[in-house]
Amino acid sequence: MTDTTTTTTRHGYTPEKANYLRRLKLIEGQTRGIARMVDEDQYCIDVLTQISAVQSALKAVSLGLLEDHLGHCVAHAAAEGGDEAEQKLEEAMAAIRRLTK
Repeated sequence: MTDTTTTTTRHGYTPEKANYLRRLKLIEGQTRGIARMVDEDQYCIDVLTQISAVQSALKAVSLGLLEDHLGHCVAHAAAEGGDEAEQKLEEAMAAIRRLTK
């Protein structure tokens, strides 16, 4: 019987996981700050400026994750070929479409 609790799945972003988590925690803090600004009736443009900053930060994280996915998961599947390669390319294209909407 194998112990699956000690098995670690490696994704393309795994080497940068701590960095992504740090950035996401910062974004979380920014988002809480925006809610506080609204609660305190801050000036509309200041709130919008902070929302734009959060959107830019999320875009940077998502592009980094996409780059890691392409460089690891998609590249590995492409090297293997077959149905998995096609599936990974379709997944990547779907992700790109979502990001560019």
